[in-house]
Amino acid sequence: MTSILQPQKEGTGTYTFSSRPRALQNRNKYRDPVPEQNEEQAQYGNIMYDRRVVRGNTYAQNILPISAQTDPIEIQRMQEARRRAVARKRAKEHLRPRTPEPVEGRKHIDVQTELYLEELSDRIEESDVQCQTDAFLDRPATPLFIPAKTGKDVATQILEGELFDFDIEVNPILEVLTGKTIEQALLEVMEEEELASLRAQQRAFEELRNAELVEVQRLEEQERRHREEKEHRMKQQREFLRLEKESAKKIAARAFAQHYLADLLPSVYSSLQDNGYFYDSVERDVETEFMPWLMTEVEKTLDKRVFGRTMLDMLIREVVNQRLDVFEKLEQNRHASE
Repeated sequence: MTSILQPQKEGTGTYTFSSRPRALQNRNKYRDPVPEQNEEQAQYGNIMYDRRVVRGNTYAQNILPISAQTDPIEIQRMQEARRRAVARKRAKEHLRPRTPEPVEGRKHIDVQTELYLEELSDRIEESDVQCQTDAFLDRPATPLFIPAKTGKDVATQILEGELFDFDIEVNPILEVLTGKTIEQALLEVMEEEELASLRAQQRAFEELRNAELVEVQRLEEQERRHREEKEHRMKQQREFLRLEKESAKKIAARAFAQHYLADLLPSVYSSLQDNGYFYDSVERDVETEFMPWLMTEVEKTLDKRVFGRTMLDMLIREVVNQRLDVFEKLEQNRHASE
């Protein structure tokens, strides 16, 4: 049940209080970020429902004394630093490469690229839970741990002479330690001498091996030179034999060609002469140059004579035709006059 303060009428100074039942308003699951202006503002008369009242205990609230309050200069300095940080962040955001503006009809959206997707919502689900607890008390100091005593106390009496004499009992131990130390030192010295002798033997062996390797390399190099010289000589001998064989073949071919061509040239010349391959230059010049020129000139002369005769015939025909026309006209005139 809630109680509502009724507005007081003008002219009355008395306080009136009334509480009547009414239906609760349907409230949304989430609060609206901007309350509507036309929403009816209810005036609560019970401080348990007044939102201006702080809920919970006030023991844990830290109220600074006047001397512990922050200096205004320090506050101003912190605000300046915060402002510079915000400006620096804005500059970085401005200099950072951004995605170009979307084309007309489209818009950019945020896309999740993580391995596991999560549901995105405009508002965060929240719920109000209240709990009243007592103030925390100071924890007392932990007491020093002292274990409980167990068993029985006993005592032992030691008479004079029962404990060992250190000066007497320490001699065997010192002798053993000294002997072991000397023995270990001797063993180390012998080991070092043995290592030195092994190194000397190894050095001598390496020198002998290096000398043997040098000798082996010298012998291998000598054998290689001998082999190369032998191969070079064999190559020269093979080249000499090849040239000698080629020269012998050339000489034999030349002799055979001379013997074969001894009777060939006269027979070839006689055959060519019989077939007309050998001719007189004057006769050939007359046949190839003079006779064609003569025939051409004769043809030209004959063509000129034929052309002249043709022209003469045409002139005679034209004159005869003209005379015939004149005679026909005269005959017609004569007949017309008769």
